[in-house]
Amino acid sequence: MNRITFTLLILLASACCLVSCNDKELLTENPKYFYTLDNVFSTSAQVDLAVVSCYSKVRKYYTLENDGKRYLLVWRGGNGTDMFDVSTIRRSLQFNDYGNLTPDTGDYKTIYADWYKLIASANLALYGASLEEISWDSEENRLYTIAQARFFRAYAYRNLGEEFGGVPLVTELTTTPRYDFVRESRLDTYQYAIDELEAILPDLPLTPPERGRIVRGAAQHNLVQLYIDKGVVLEAEGRTQEAQAAYSRAIEYGNEVIDGGVFHLMTERFGTRAKEDPKYYYDYTPDENGNLREDRTYASAGVRINGNVFWDLFQIGNQDYADGNYEAIWTIEIDYQANLDKDGASRLNFSRSFGPCFRDILPNDLIGLTPDVGGRAVTWIMPTAYTRDEIWSGVWSSDMRNSEACYRRTFLGNVPTSKYYGKVIPWSLMYRQGNSNRDAVDAAYTQCFPISCKIHLDSYIDDATGGNRTYIFRDDYAIRLSETILLRAEAKWRSGDLQGAANDINLIRRRAKCSYLVSSSDVGLELILDERARELMYEEIRWNTLLRMGGTVAVDRIREYAYWDAPRSASMKNFNLWPIPQTVIDTNKDAKIEQNDGWN
Repeated sequence: MNRITFTLLILLASACCLVSCNDKELLTENPKYFYTLDNVFSTSAQVDLAVVSCYSKVRKYYTLENDGKRYLLVWRGGNGTDMFDVSTIRRSLQFNDYGNLTPDTGDYKTIYADWYKLIASANLALYGASLEEISWDSEENRLYTIAQARFFRAYAYRNLGEEFGGVPLVTELTTTPRYDFVRESRLDTYQYAIDELEAILPDLPLTPPERGRIVRGAAQHNLVQLYIDKGVVLEAEGRTQEAQAAYSRAIEYGNEVIDGGVFHLMTERFGTRAKEDPKYYYDYTPDENGNLREDRTYASAGVRINGNVFWDLFQIGNQDYADGNYEAIWTIEIDYQANLDKDGASRLNFSRSFGPCFRDILPNDLIGLTPDVGGRAVTWIMPTAYTRDEIWSGVWSSDMRNSEACYRRTFLGNVPTSKYYGKVIPWSLMYRQGNSNRDAVDAAYTQCFPISCKIHLDSYIDDATGGNRTYIFRDDYAIRLSETILLRAEAKWRSGDLQGAANDINLIRRRAKCSYLVSSSDVGLELILDERARELMYEEIRWNTLLRMGGTVAVDRIREYAYWDAPRSASMKNFNLWPIPQTVIDTNKDAKIEQNDGWN
């Protein structure tokens, strides 16, 4: 089955076909050689390319296409939230030092602008689809093309509403400069996205016609989230009855996705490695020349890791609905061959961005770029104590997601001269416990940490072509059913159905074979956020999660769980929205755009 081709069409005008002409002809403007709004669309395939550009823009965010760009680490990686902070070697990328974060901070401007670029691409596709001269092979395909464009427009406004609050609604293609945009309310921004998604539901297929394409479940999932967003705003305004109606609608859409028969959680081993276990460790019995054996086994080091269904979810070839993964609602498509041939951005920059740098801290014991250390990591961001330890403590520890296959905490020395060669390196050594040098302890703690199976592999397919285990070549999840379930649990909690919320959370926990199942007395915002972290680490867009909660949830949790002390200083702002970029306010000279509270 074909994948979405993400390489964008570059429209080039050529004059080399002029065989005979005089000087006057050469100097006469000939518009047919230039693409304008009047002639850029002549076929339905060209309109679809405009839709593909929407997929491409979103893919950039999910894959961390631009290495080391802080705005991508913020949005996709959750840098600066309760879950992730920066290592000592990346302090310049810190995103929770509010003495330095202002409306002029470029990351806010870039994220804000990129959502409007996505909206512009969607509006362009909708313009093309509206042209009467475009011929379509079927009315169904025309409506599906329109539905995809409107989905991306709604998706952009959902993100803008959650991150920046009320924003200007640009619903048509803009061809001339404007300086009179007017902010809508946060509630109106959410409502616009809701209206868009509800309008396109009949035109979206139940299952992907092509890998990575939007399906009805993706729109319904976003509607669950948007109705919760709407309810939170209404509740803050004291409109309790309307808020409860919004939560009820969220639950209804959640029911359609979760109980509709199209999607379900994967509960048994499946996919390309269903009968295999992870192979992270080398055979530490030297060969005849005294060298490390390249074949990886389990027995020589006395360590064996058992695979499980959660590990299967993140193995190459297992992400798509078409491959039998029925909890995959929307996937970001990555193609290794396309990366080699023409699409250099078709890769997940995860091992490099998210992995630990043991080699910097333990040069005499644990070095290299091999799979046993997580590949070629440079640690752009690192998990906080909350993410790596606190959510897994006590009754929460017995959990498939916390197993060695899924969140590896065991590392064997790989330097032959080390006393730990082929043996487990204790965390007390990794963390330099007992060392009086605070800088050394900080460096160790922020560069050494457990590794999730979501960000590294036990085998990197680009080894054969000279790769250095920087990238992962597998599809990525934009929406997985488990997040829909956790959103429905949140909606039930907000509506007062604590047992219903517990039942939903236990759907996730039963799949993970947790020894502890939650009860109605456990249910609250803290539990919901903790369970999201356990299930969706390295997947969810944590900034959106925290900001959409309203109140001081984001600020309180950043203060509590950040590794570095900057958020606990006097410079910490009280906010539940990012600032409107100052350049947006300054350039909109013909209408006033108010700044968000806490950022003036």
